[in-house]
Amino acid sequence: MSLGVLNNLSAIYASNNLNNTNASLQTVLQQLSSGSRINSGADDAAGLSLVNGLAANSAALMQSATNATAGVGLLKVADGAFSQVTNLLNRAITLATEASNGTLNVTQEAAANQEYQSILAEINNIGTTTTYNQVRVFTGNLGGVDIYTGDSSITGSSIDNIYFAKLSSSTLGDFGGTVQQNSNGQFIDLSADTAGVLTTAGATTDTVGGGLTFTTTAQDGTQTTYTTTSTSVSALIAEINAQNIPGVTASFTTAGVAGVSGVDANDTGIQLTNTNPNVAIALGTLADSTTSATSLNANQSAVTTIGYQFATGGDKTINLSSTNLLNQVNAQVALGQLNLAISYVAAQDGYIGAQINTLNAVSQVVATQQENVTAAQDAVKATDYASATSALSKYQILSQTGIAALAQANSVQQEVTKLLQ
Repeated sequence: MSLGVLNNLSAIYASNNLNNTNASLQTVLQQLSSGSRINSGADDAAGLSLVNGLAANSAALMQSATNATAGVGLLKVADGAFSQVTNLLNRAITLATEASNGTLNVTQEAAANQEYQSILAEINNIGTTTTYNQVRVFTGNLGGVDIYTGDSSITGSSIDNIYFAKLSSSTLGDFGGTVQQNSNGQFIDLSADTAGVLTTAGATTDTVGGGLTFTTTAQDGTQTTYTTTSTSVSALIAEINAQNIPGVTASFTTAGVAGVSGVDANDTGIQLTNTNPNVAIALGTLADSTTSATSLNANQSAVTTIGYQFATGGDKTINLSSTNLLNQVNAQVALGQLNLAISYVAAQDGYIGAQINTLNAVSQVVATQQENVTAAQDAVKATDYASATSALSKYQILSQTGIAALAQANSVQQEVTKLLQ
């Protein structure tokens, strides 16, 4: 290579390498000082995206454990109330047994009945005044109380819907219901022809005719129905959501998003979620501007929900409000009803106890999952100090040798002046 002074190529090479070394050195120092291997998207874009997703999962799981604990607290309040009710019923059994005996006179029977009626009044009081976070517990609300746990994604989420039956002397206990788990969804296809082939994409502005009927079954077996009247898709969706039917929501989506099989994934329509086993949905002659919807397409698009379904014909409860101990016959009738009441209250308390165990198990699973997610997050993000310190030593040496090389490159080109002497 000829000797010249226009460009000091050796110095340029040395300078570039020195700059690269210093950049790497700064990155290592940042990793060592922050404890994190990824401090910006430039460090590892894919890794940063993964870490941020895991951080969201971890935060949601941590709060989910708290949610489950709060749910257990609510259930324990109810369980404590049932314990007191059972104690009162045991005392009522004693009084009814005593009044069933022929040795009591009228005054003594009246005294026994007076205490008995006080017991019934106290049961009513417990049902009315038992609260959690200043909200009544035993409301008989068909919507129940949703305990949500999850990792911030739909697929990783679940709801434990707890039903608290009314508690009073006229509706005592709750027997016959079952617990079900489901993620039910139903899709109303508004854009397919009779062959199930996409004809035109429906829109929320399309007009519809006919209606949807929602039938809700109560604890006592009575049913109420609601039929929609809206004539446009958007209004229909708004109407359904405005009714606040327990476990039911409506939205505009496609068959593909809803996970419906057997039809074109691009077909548009109304997605109904129905996680309440006590609500049934029936389809009328609902249609859009071009086609008729003739069926509900079942899918599993809703958040998995554990819910309480009432027995066919209604759950069994006991009405003690009309019983008394004023004579032997009435006392014996009351005694039979009290035995059933204890059994039905035990069944209701058993459901509450099972939900306590369920939420405790959920809390443990969520806590373990959160621990493992955090460990995975650390594995991706945390600085490997053994590797980083080795890199630090490497780049410190390269920095020193780079500076020496740059100084040498500059001094070598200055020797050209010797040729002019």
